[in-house]
Amino acid sequence: MSLATVLPLAVVMVAGPQILSAIFLATSEQWRRNSAAFVFGASLSISLIVVVAYFLGSNVSSGGSLLGTRAQTVLNAAVLVLLVYVAFDTYRTRNVSEPPKWMGTLSTATPRFSLKLGFLLLGVFPTDIITSVTVGTYLAANDAPVTDASGFVAVTLLFLALPSLSVLALGKRAETALPKVRDWMNDNSWLVSEAVILLFVGLTLNNLFG
Repeated sequence: MSLATVLPLAVVMVAGPQILSAIFLATSEQWRRNSAAFVFGASLSISLIVVVAYFLGSNVSSGGSLLGTRAQTVLNAAVLVLLVYVAFDTYRTRNVSEPPKWMGTLSTATPRFSLKLGFLLLGVFPTDIITSVTVGTYLAANDAPVTDASGFVAVTLLFLALPSLSVLALGKRAETALPKVRDWMNDNSWLVSEAVILLFVGLTLNNLFG
């Protein structure tokens, strides 16, 4: 997969509570171990879903596509309608939008909890499941090896690791800047959600008309 394809998919994977959690963990008490555990957990779930989707796609696909062309068009149209509704609803409730309450506990998180969080956020969050399945089935439909997903996985993990890497590289300056970024994302979580939705709208439109 080309970098131009991988980048927007990786952005979709981390936009929202995923990158926000990475920032929280990078400013936690055990930030090195927590951040490493979080990224490792994410790597396990992303890789697992991509591989499963790839092999299911390889076994089920017919004529180079997991679904018939007509079925794919109907599905993409339904997804587009749903995304437009979700975007409208997110904007309508923007003044009451708040991050999940469990994020307040991340400052005192343990590496074990961080590992589970990384696995679940990147493996159970609906947008991440859809994206990982899309990568796996795309590769299967195009008869590409599953190892071609390594770039997608690597870029996603790099984005998740950026907060902790910035602390490692910049020290006190990053420790000062990251809480401000975290607070901004807390206060504007609806904007982050809208950005993710718009990315999916773009991908869906590309599937319909590309």
